[in-house]
Amino acid sequence: MSHALPAFAAQDLPTWKRAVLKVGSSLLAGEGEGLSPKHALNLAQFVSAQIAAGREVVIVSSGAVAAGRGILHRQPAAGVAMAERQALAALGQAPLIALWQRFFDRPVAQVLLTHDDLRNRRRYLNARATLQALLNLNAVPVINENDTVSVDELKLGDNDNLAAVVAALVDADALFIATDIDGFYSANPRRHADAQPILDVEALTPEFYAMAGEAGSGVGTGGMRTKLEAAAKAAAAGIETFLFNGSRADTVAALGRGQLHGTRFRPAQNRMAARKYWLRNVPLEAGAILIDAGAAGAVRERGASLLPGGVLSAEGDFRRGDMIEIRQASDGNTIARGVSQYSAADVRRLARRHSRDIEGILGYSYGENIIHRDDLVVI
Repeated sequence: MSHALPAFAAQDLPTWKRAVLKVGSSLLAGEGEGLSPKHALNLAQFVSAQIAAGREVVIVSSGAVAAGRGILHRQPAAGVAMAERQALAALGQAPLIALWQRFFDRPVAQVLLTHDDLRNRRRYLNARATLQALLNLNAVPVINENDTVSVDELKLGDNDNLAAVVAALVDADALFIATDIDGFYSANPRRHADAQPILDVEALTPEFYAMAGEAGSGVGTGGMRTKLEAAAKAAAAGIETFLFNGSRADTVAALGRGQLHGTRFRPAQNRMAARKYWLRNVPLEAGAILIDAGAAGAVRERGASLLPGGVLSAEGDFRRGDMIEIRQASDGNTIARGVSQYSAADVRRLARRHSRDIEGILGYSYGENIIHRDDLVVI
């Protein structure tokens, strides 16, 4: 396949403020073994330019296993045991982070996650709070699958799907997937000379999945199908996905100018609508927070967060991260539902108190809100 010119015509990128950039192993692995800065440099320059322009970028980076191979100076045998792959990942995490740090004049923070961290609501909230704090500190979070302890997760293309979940976790506007192919084609362009570029995908139907091939390189673990799965997950959260060739310096440079040479996957609905839909449909836990009329008005009419000062009491035995009802104490009516930052026992202790007193009362603080407005929907 010729690379004289980009195979995908330029498209203008929509405006975005926060994005997740997923970088595959094939872009970071050296031609022999270990890691190479060849393509990472261009991608890091793109990230730096976006941060300088006032945007925020979280990186989801593969490459730990490849880096581990480089340390041992050997290739694993076919059908290598999971334990050895996990050992290679453990060896490779430090050089992977070191690779990224060399390109930035700001701190790079390593964050290791498993899908269990993101399925469990309490760990989900902790992960989100940590990532938000890192962005507030002007650090560059570099996330990878915690391959060393995961069991089922170290499978085909997991970091593609992990990137989509992280994009929803941090309320990103966009998911950029950097790979070693120009975009999504009607067939595998390495095998089919007549494969046609697909620039814009409104909705991922079974026909698109049928076009997706298997893994394209021997270094990474994912193929085009996992890219589509990631785009579908992001779309469900109201996030657009942009697939592009991270090995092409001209394509990466064009991104910095607001132009995509690749494939755009559109969400079915906007980000806020998708989140509100999720909040309305997550199963409720047994329990509720009772609030006064002033707090009820602030939540219902002004879209405010729920602060401890407006809380009268809590019912049930819910835990931090549970979806619960918010009721007005005077009439018992449910006015909203949301994800509580604190357990029922903590809420009872914090009732009628000021946010600044939370840490003094509990000995710790998960933030000034009992329920943040982004985790709350009015009924």
